[in-house]
Order: sequence, then C-alpha cells, then structure tokens
Amino acid sequence: MLRGVDLPVQSEWVIFVVALALVGVFSVTVAVLPRSWIAKACKKDRDDEQLFSAPLKLLGGFAAISYLLALVAYLAPQRWNLDPQLMFSLCPMYFVKMTFDPSLVAIFFLLAPMNAAVYGSLGLTLGYAWLAFRKRT
Repeated sequence: MLRGVDLPVQSEWVIFVVALALVGVFSVTVAVLPRSWIAKACKKDRDDEQLFSAPLKLLGGFAAISYLLALVAYLAPQRWNLDPQLMFSLCPMYFVKMTFDPSLVAIFFLLAPMNAAVYGSLGLTLGYAWLAFRKRT
C-alpha cells in the first residue's frame, strides 16, 4: 500500500502544516473576540445578521464537504490509485489510511470529524476574510 516514490517528502509539507496552524489560531482567536471588535474589523453593524451567518455557512459547507471527502478517501478501492499528495492536501487523515487500516467506526466518529473541523475552520477564516475585505454596498 505504501508507494515509496509517491509519498511526499516531509519538507514539502511544512508550508501546509504552517498554513493549517495559522487558520486554526485565527479561528480560535475569532471565537474569543467580542462581537463588537469583529463587527468593527468587518465594517458592519454589531447586530448585522450577515456578520455571523455568512462565515457559519462557509464553515458548514467546508465541514460537510471535507467529512464526505474523508469517507470517500477511506472507502475508495485500491484500483482507483488516488494520488497521495493530492489526497494529503484535501484530506490530511488520508495518511492514517495509508499507514494502517483504521476501522470504519474510527473513520466515522474520529478521523472524518477531525478533517471536517480542520477544513470547517478554513471556511470560517475565508468567510471572515470575505466580510472584512469586500467593498461595502
């Protein structure tokens, strides 16, 4: 199962790990900031419904897609020959499948939700960046 030549070199993934760490830190920071500070940064009224609905929609969308992607990565037959580098970037939990074969229960209740949390926080980050940098209408 481990295709030595196809596996990415560890140094190639440092940027990926740093980017995901920054997204996680940003998401946690936004979670603890007062609502008025977030509204000021996004140039919105404190009571504007879009202040939280748009980022939460992106969080939910990214989380659902990445949860399903983790399931597809686990359930994909070997004959599909999924590219490991592409799968690592789309689903970091794919590494677990390549190193050992976890149970389906572990995928459903541990690894796929972790993947959903990682990419859900990316959706949240993109949602707030979109609110903060778009032109006000």
